[in-house]
Amino acid sequence: MFKNKNFNYAVFGNPVNHSKSPKIHSLFSQQTGISHIYTSVNVPLDNFNSILCNFFKKDGYGANITAPFKQEAYYFCDKLTKRATIAKSVNTFKKIDNQYILGDNTDGVGLLSDLTRLNFIKKKCSILIIGAGGAVRGVLFPLLSFGCSIFILNRTLLNSKKLVTQFQKYGDINIFDENSLKIKYFDLIINATSKFSEEKEDFVPLSFISSKTCFYDMNYQIDNRVFIDWCLKIKANFFSNGIGMLVFQAAYSFFLWHNVLPKTDYIIDILKK
Repeated sequence: MFKNKNFNYAVFGNPVNHSKSPKIHSLFSQQTGISHIYTSVNVPLDNFNSILCNFFKKDGYGANITAPFKQEAYYFCDKLTKRATIAKSVNTFKKIDNQYILGDNTDGVGLLSDLTRLNFIKKKCSILIIGAGGAVRGVLFPLLSFGCSIFILNRTLLNSKKLVTQFQKYGDINIFDENSLKIKYFDLIINATSKFSEEKEDFVPLSFISSKTCFYDMNYQIDNRVFIDWCLKIKANFFSNGIGMLVFQAAYSFFLWHNVLPKTDYIIDILKK
């Protein structure tokens, strides 16, 4: 599959044709002067391990992993960083000494960095996360470590319970229950669901929202604006999509590979345009 290839880094996923990662990493390479040839690879759903093995046997040095392979990637690694171990989800690989594959998860630090940039987060703030899938696993530990109280709202209660059980040792995390919730409103609401089949009337009961509530959509694709459109509908004052998170998580992957953390703000501005 990788005959005559001229790249050493890539994002692997399915689908992956929409990915902005090659452009982001090209800008990182130009900015830092580090040779960093990066592309995207669409992986058949039943062929993840063999394609990644082939990539690293050839000239592959590092990889990003996107949906739906992040949990499968966790089991591919020889060693794991602390945050990947806790998340049980991996979005970044690095080949070490041509001997083993290190797995990391930069999603959480990427999200936290963007929320800080936007001034959407403070210590001890209350956060409602909509969704309990693989995307949430990578971001919970950094948010809990920051000191936030987190509530999980998901249509499948069992998945919410699994997340709470997995992460409750790291901080204040609970299932959202509007009948027993004691807080007046949420400081921040994060949408971590990927797609909606139709417009939703209300993502969250409006009684838990104030004029100061911030809204963050981890999605960034232009064709997936249902949550952002809802924010506009309810006249939210503070909201953003996830393009900043995408750039920051890429920057921390680049740092893992090259020990240089690229500048991000101007790249976020470029992608927004």
